Amino acid sequence: MTGRTLRIATRKSQLAIWQAEHVAALLRSAHAALEVELVPMTTKGDLIQDRSLAAIGGKGLFIKELEIALEQGRAEIAVHSMKDVPAEMPSGFLIGAVLPRADPFDALVAVRYARLQDLPRGARVGTSSLRRQAQLLAARPDLEIHALRGNVNTRLRRLDDGELDAIVLACAGLTRLGLESRITARLDPSVSLPAVGQGVIGVECRADDESTLARLSALEHAATRIAIDAERAFSKRLGGSCQSPIAAYAQLDADRLTIDGLVAEPDGSRLLRERISGSAGASASLGTELAERVLAAGADALLARLRTD
Repeated sequence: MTGRTLRIATRKSQLAIWQAEHVAALLRSAHAALEVELVPMTTKGDLIQDRSLAAIGGKGLFIKELEIALEQGRAEIAVHSMKDVPAEMPSGFLIGAVLPRADPFDALVAVRYARLQDLPRGARVGTSSLRRQAQLLAARPDLEIHALRGNVNTRLRRLDDGELDAIVLACAGLTRLGLESRITARLDPSVSLPAVGQGVIGVECRADDESTLARLSALEHAATRIAIDAERAFSKRLGGSCQSPIAAYAQLDADRLTIDGLVAEPDGSRLLRERISGSAGASASLGTELAERVLAAGADALLARLRTD
């Protein structure tokens, strides 16, 4: 890197490119003399489309190649959807900035039905997420859940072709791609609690790259950082992975933080849900304490079983 150039490692999907371009524009606006270039890459998670994320090792597969690019000096930063970033960061890396949170909720997308409760008995619903699957089945045990991989347009095509009656996607991703009109209904968090970090764009860099960290400081959104620190602490204490239906959503009101957390059976037969409130200055501690409550309520045994299944 020269003093005036910064390279962004990014996946090649339409949404990932949008997010990287968005970060690039913000950096150019904050640093007038800075040149920003994208370094598009294909990850293992992008290449394997015929199996669920849980089966191939989890969402971390989307970011490993990007971290290697940072380690090897082929890029200075990587841009991620924070819901794809494991709670345990690899040594030598950190999230240098988080942007203001977009819509954190899940979207029901359907053609003929207006609400989740309007879907007919036995309706075919597509999702790639065990978290969504568990909560959908808790609300509607009669639904048929179908694995849904691929980019947003591929997923929408399966719906539009009549293969599925509905699909569930993130509201934020649809909105960023100009597809907000496809959102049939926003699922209330009482029905589908969001993924940890959902709706948040994070910028990763090497922990020892002080010049890049200084540049990223202009992008940091303090309130969003407080919320996701709490959510990620919750997930980290639980040992959360793609094989674990875990959800958390933190809301900040002045200096008061409220966090909802959930661990579920994949078949929706059991939802363990707790809430905690406290000082925003203790966000990570609150997330950890919430996890302890869920573990005490039975999540410990549930997660242990899921890890061995």
